[in-house]
Amino acid sequence: MIYLILSAFVYFIPGLWVNYTLNKHNDVLPNMPFTAKEFGEQLLKEKGLDDVKIETTKDGDQYDLIDKAVRVEPSRIDRRSLTSITVMCHEIGHAIQHKEKYPPLERRYKIAKVTNFLTKLATGIGYIGIPAILATGALPLIRVCLIVVFASVLISMIIHLITLDVELDASFKRAMPILEKKIPQEHHSACKSILRVCAFTYVIASLTSIFQVRNLWMFVRIFLFRR
Repeated sequence: MIYLILSAFVYFIPGLWVNYTLNKHNDVLPNMPFTAKEFGEQLLKEKGLDDVKIETTKDGDQYDLIDKAVRVEPSRIDRRSLTSITVMCHEIGHAIQHKEKYPPLERRYKIAKVTNFLTKLATGIGYIGIPAILATGALPLIRVCLIVVFASVLISMIIHLITLDVELDASFKRAMPILEKKIPQEHHSACKSILRVCAFTYVIASLTSIFQVRNLWMFVRIFLFRR
């Protein structure tokens, strides 16, 4: 029963809180002097990040270290809302980290780069391999597949845990001081709430990964150790 309650908390309640916070502060502010894109372009220029691009993406707000691109959801790019501007500032916080060679960011990238192949392999196995093998009843192959997926989830969990420091730094040591200077004081509390959400999404991912590891370990024990 306790595990079910924890599962519900991890999978549902945090997601509802994140969506509620982002939607709550997403109203257009007529007196806001810039859109998220305009704010971002101004900030990149001030920070000497002329080689960083601002783009839209449907894969979630992010900063791409390879392409040096700040990417936000299409609905945010031209919107004059606290959510859009704050999310943009958070992602530019990562660009600032990149320029300053922030060690945790570089460490996360190196781990992700090395483990990228295993992650792709595990994803393919999870969606295609295991169902196909289950249909044939080939238990030895199922065991191999589970080990690969299990290893991938463990690596994902490690990356997410490393990500926590990166996200908290981007939110409160990079973005918030900028917002305090450029956004009226009456909105600072809301900006902090949004930045907390930006970082907390990775906490959710970390907790979800931990539960995935537990569930996969149960399957591994069944298929590897049953006689």
